[in-house]
Amino acid sequence: MKKKSTKELLAESFLELAEKKPINKITIANIVKNCEVTQPTFYRYFKDKYDMIAWIYARLAGQFIGKIGQNGYVWKDTLLDGMRFYAENREFMVNALKHTGGRESFMFQMSEMNIEFIKNEIKKKLGIENCPEDLISVTKIYCYGTNQYLYEWLTEKSDVSFEQAAQFMEKSMPDILRPFLCE
Repeated sequence: MKKKSTKELLAESFLELAEKKPINKITIANIVKNCEVTQPTFYRYFKDKYDMIAWIYARLAGQFIGKIGQNGYVWKDTLLDGMRFYAENREFMVNALKHTGGRESFMFQMSEMNIEFIKNEIKKKLGIENCPEDLISVTKIYCYGTNQYLYEWLTEKSDVSFEQAAQFMEKSMPDILRPFLCE
């Protein structure tokens, strides 16, 4: 049995609270009280709750993204696993999307992390240190567009299944990015 780190306990506490109330109403005091640690302990790991939300998302998304290239696991599989996760955790996702704002918004954090992942894949496959500007621009457009689609799919309770949504996102990928994510 794996012992949970303090960081994991704080995140778990936050997720538990997020099931009951809007994220913008959850305070650091609520989070630490729920898992019986102190506020200084929270700040040892996170600068604020938005930093924690980003960490939670990165950790969860990393479970899917980290599999790319292993045993035939490709971008399409990442999209499918991601959309399954979003469907299974719709309540939390909608809470995060609707109750965070500005540069700390969950939507912004998701986009930035996805852009960074794709840029890293491009650099790795090209064997370069800096991603070409044209590929960065196309990556941003793709990530912002798919994240907007995800937002609408989650918040408008679409009749589109998570499998279909993942398929639409995969089909919408610009051809210039396919060699870096699909091969």
